[in-house]
Amino acid sequence: MSTVIWIVLGVLIVLGILYTVRRGGTNRAQELADAQAEARRWVERLGGQVYAIDPGDDKAARQALADASERYTAAGSQVDQATSVQQYRLAQQTAYEGLYFIGAARTALGMDPGPALPPIPGQQQAGQVTEDRSVEVEGHGYEASPQPSDRTPNYYPGGMVAGKPVPRGWYSEPWWKPALVAGAWGVGTYLVASTLFAGMAGMGGAWAYDAGYDQGLQDAGGDGSGDYGSGDGSGDYGDQGGDYSGGDYGGDFGGGSDFGGDFGGGDFGDF
Repeated sequence: MSTVIWIVLGVLIVLGILYTVRRGGTNRAQELADAQAEARRWVERLGGQVYAIDPGDDKAARQALADASERYTAAGSQVDQATSVQQYRLAQQTAYEGLYFIGAARTALGMDPGPALPPIPGQQQAGQVTEDRSVEVEGHGYEASPQPSDRTPNYYPGGMVAGKPVPRGWYSEPWWKPALVAGAWGVGTYLVASTLFAGMAGMGGAWAYDAGYDQGLQDAGGDGSGDYGSGDGSGDYGDQGGDYSGGDYGGDFGGGSDFGGDFGGGDFGDF
């Protein structure tokens, strides 16, 4: 009798394990399908806005729309290549960035920018441009402003680039792109940032430039040849390894960056 009981218990245990494994696989498949659907929804929304706005001859609006289009291309590529929930979330995050540029284009055209979007990772820490600035670094002029103009047509929604803050605002040129592409800050880019934002109110991470630049000089022995960035981009946008228009993003969509959770929990309405 005891042998029969043990056989029955064994069978029940095996069946319980099989049920748990099967249910876990079903849940993961459903989670992946939900993530894919949510990412595609936001990419499609971005695409609709990219083709719905006519920037005319407005320089700032044209540039913002071009940046939004790059994010749309990149996000679409990410969705097509994604095989995990994390990768679909990254594609969704890229679509969010594109919608920030859509809002910037609408602002430049004197239109309502649309409903508020969730913050991009690092955006709050980076702060925002709160005043017009014009500086010269190594014989080249750079400008920053809270508002778009023909002199400052390049918008950035704010966030961390290679571990350092770039505040939300409008700029004369995208001077942060070398750090974004390389994953590390060079001497020239660091000099632009520390000069352009020194003492500016509204910069949540302004301290990072002064402290990091001074330490960089010490590490380099005073000759400015050291490594000025944290360099790996971890915790920000992962290993992007390329520009937005290429849609490459290093091939693995960030190598483990989670972006702090599921960005698909809300609906902000249509633009």
